[in-house]
Amino acid sequence: FPMAAATDPQVLALAAQITESREQDIPLLLLKLKGILSSPSLGCEESNKIKQDIYDYGLAQYCLLVLKQDHSQLHGAWATAAQLAEILSHCCVGLEVKEDPEEFYRKFLPSVIDCLLVLGKRLQARFIRAIKDKEKQDFLHWFQIVTDAICWLFGGHIQLAARVLQNDRFLQLLITDDVETAIVMMSVLHNILRINSSVLLQVEEETLHSVLDELVYKLSSTTNPAVGSAATKLLLLVAKSCKQLVQLFTARYKGLKGLLSKQWTGKGFDREVNQLLDLLYLEQTSGKGEMQVIKFNVTFRCEILFRCEILFTCDLCIAKREQKLQHLTKQKEDEALKLQMQLQRQRAMRLFHERQLALLEVVHASQVNKYMQEMEEKSALTIQRFWRGYRARRIFHQQKQSLKEYKAAVIIQRAACKFLEKRRRRRPLSPWKEPKGLTDEQRLALQQKVDDYIKLHPASQMSEERSKELHVQAQAKLAQFLLRNRLDQRAAQRREALLAQVNTDVELLMNAPGLAETTEKDFGAFMSRSIPVATKARQAHNTMLKYTRWPWWKKLGDEFMEDDVIPDDAINTELETLFIGGRK
Repeated sequence: FPMAAATDPQVLALAAQITESREQDIPLLLLKLKGILSSPSLGCEESNKIKQDIYDYGLAQYCLLVLKQDHSQLHGAWATAAQLAEILSHCCVGLEVKEDPEEFYRKFLPSVIDCLLVLGKRLQARFIRAIKDKEKQDFLHWFQIVTDAICWLFGGHIQLAARVLQNDRFLQLLITDDVETAIVMMSVLHNILRINSSVLLQVEEETLHSVLDELVYKLSSTTNPAVGSAATKLLLLVAKSCKQLVQLFTARYKGLKGLLSKQWTGKGFDREVNQLLDLLYLEQTSGKGEMQVIKFNVTFRCEILFRCEILFTCDLCIAKREQKLQHLTKQKEDEALKLQMQLQRQRAMRLFHERQLALLEVVHASQVNKYMQEMEEKSALTIQRFWRGYRARRIFHQQKQSLKEYKAAVIIQRAACKFLEKRRRRRPLSPWKEPKGLTDEQRLALQQKVDDYIKLHPASQMSEERSKELHVQAQAKLAQFLLRNRLDQRAAQRREALLAQVNTDVELLMNAPGLAETTEKDFGAFMSRSIPVATKARQAHNTMLKYTRWPWWKKLGDEFMEDDVIPDDAINTELETLFIGGRK
């Protein structure tokens, strides 16, 4: 800290308190500067001295650092940020830095302007996205506080006016379709031109054209009287400030006079409209006096010739005039349609750029590349979709003739089928001939044949008791067969198990070491049957699980089998893959 001999005690106490406080408490402490600066007992010299102390003790730099942070994390959020912006602008106006003035004028002040414009852009975006009326009013109030702080700052430092105009954020704030924020930004531009009327000649040509294009666009794309009045007053102020810009108006915006006279006459600001029209007409007449004389002579001669032609060929002239009027009407309609399409395209591009800028502010910096890649993929898909549609339409037009021929063939075939159907229906139907009936002799002979056949082939008849007895005998024989079959299956299973055991023993003997190399572990392999038994049990368990998963149609006829009996096919299948004991 510098020497505190002539330092304001309030500033000194606040600086000490900020030094000892936590980071999240600093914004609320900085708000106390508003009370220090707005003290009614301060004179001009005392106020400038306090501002000098605030800058020397780094409190203004603290305000700038806080404004560069995330405003949603501050105590009071956007309201605190707007108040800090107002305090920072009041601290900078009237301040004369004697030590290192280049740091203040070339670095600190431009960074303050940039920070305030960024804050204004964020407030504008949240005002547009807000839904509730209370939120919109709050964001608009804070936005006006920030814009007033910007106006106050470049009002005290005139060199910052060109800095504001050349900033991309200012153009983004001005290029908007929202009425309230657009009027506020046009008032900021009006203050810039009022303070420094020649500032438009100091900026780049691209920036100048962008600002003027936006003002003319607002006149052509809206019907709001407030926006039209603000844009007209700005154009009038620009035209009065420099004659070169009036020449730019007449050369770059040829339809501006017609737009002002047709669309904005009688809207409550006719005086400004008439003044701007007078300046435009005056520039046009002064710059093109000789050309108007030539045009007048040519027009006069053409009028004389036209009247002579009327005397001789009146009907022909009337037809030509009507044709000319129709051509002019059609040309005007085409121009109006073209202008409307151009405005719609510009509005769509504007909305797209605003949406993209808003999304870039919301998206985290690490996700920007991913977002841009997704947008490129969506754009590529859109281009591909339109190209495929264009190619399909072109192929359709090429195949249109063949399609006509195909439709014609279908129509001819349909007509021919209808004609043949009508012709078939008109044919007389053959009369119905009833079958001849049987005579009495033929009927008796046929009955005799039926009786003889019944005698030769008598039908077998069985009583219900006899049928039940046969059914019981068949069930008993079937159960006896299934039981015998089950025993046979168990015997076969035992034989297979013994054969597998013999094969395992043979393999163990073949792979066994010599008697001189035999150990106690080798004896255990021949004396214990745990390995074959465990393997066989596991194999039988797997077989039983597979059998339970069979569908119902494979288990038909198993009602006479016991639960632990496994079908012969399953046993054979499993034994073919059985490997018991041995070494690989």
